[in-house]
Amino acid sequence: MTLRLADVAAQAGVSEATVSRVLNGRPGVAADTRQAVLTALDVLGVERPRKLRQHHAGLIGLILPELSNPIFPAFAQVIESALVPAGYTAVLCTQTPGGVTEDDYTALLLERGVSGIIFVSGLHADSRSDRARYVRLIELGLPMVLINGFRSDLDAPFISNDDTAALEMAVGHLVSLGHRRIGLAIGQERYVPTIRKTAGFERAMAEHVGVTDVSDLVVNTLYTVEGGQSAARLLIERGCTAICCGSDIMAIGAIRGARNLGLRVPEDVSVVGFDDTPMTAYLDPPLTTIRQPVREMGLSAVSSLLDEIRGLPGPRGELLHRPELVVRRSTAPIHSRVPAPVT
Repeated sequence: MTLRLADVAAQAGVSEATVSRVLNGRPGVAADTRQAVLTALDVLGVERPRKLRQHHAGLIGLILPELSNPIFPAFAQVIESALVPAGYTAVLCTQTPGGVTEDDYTALLLERGVSGIIFVSGLHADSRSDRARYVRLIELGLPMVLINGFRSDLDAPFISNDDTAALEMAVGHLVSLGHRRIGLAIGQERYVPTIRKTAGFERAMAEHVGVTDVSDLVVNTLYTVEGGQSAARLLIERGCTAICCGSDIMAIGAIRGARNLGLRVPEDVSVVGFDDTPMTAYLDPPLTTIRQPVREMGLSAVSSLLDEIRGLPGPRGELLHRPELVVRRSTAPIHSRVPAPVT
């Protein structure tokens, strides 16, 4: 037992006395230190004491930014279902404006002694956010996987949709229908998915249309229905006959915005969404969109996390998943009559 204590202490970077206190459930140990010891047990393949195992083992934190956008419940369902056969239960943590933050949830999960955390479109996706919160978790030895929002300055597994390729697909589809004046309704510039989608749009417009300056064709707003609606109005005023959107939610807003201007979708304006959430096939008209491979990404995230927990860490960096263009009825060949300028 002395050797095992020493091994655990070395792995966790603490004293043998601290390991003993954690294993016996004694108070006076900081949450971070307790988690480091529990993670060391998992990495070394040492079974947790029964009293700790009953309350803590088998829990995986799953932090989502919201549930109002259907793409996030879709990720949650895949991840939760994949964890169960491996003997783990997801602790679902969702944020609300002015409510519990990602950092608050992380601290809570550490106190509960979770075996790992999966972050879906978290603060890591904000290019201006402080990476220290994740570095701290890495230093603690806590297994984690981050979905969408790759950061090269973090030594952790990332699972991402290929956002750049996605917008290239969207633009290519619209160009094949005869559209040349194509707009992009997208979220805030600070987010990694926004940056990548914009890059894909710019590249595709240069390749297919010969347009190298897209500054008047890109509107940055919020990833909401209202954001899509306001962006659509601006883009239509600028003469766009087709609009690519950063999410299906924004696409709903874009369709509403076009109709408020007396235009028809797709006869006057074509709209492409992003995600292929379950509702898109039932919209009026059914939405042409880019399908984010949620199932494949969720399974990859769970597989990577379980390997981390078992002490078999895979390659660090980003695993990119290929999206798919799903053509429905919100896009059509360009109308022979270009919509009149909106005044």
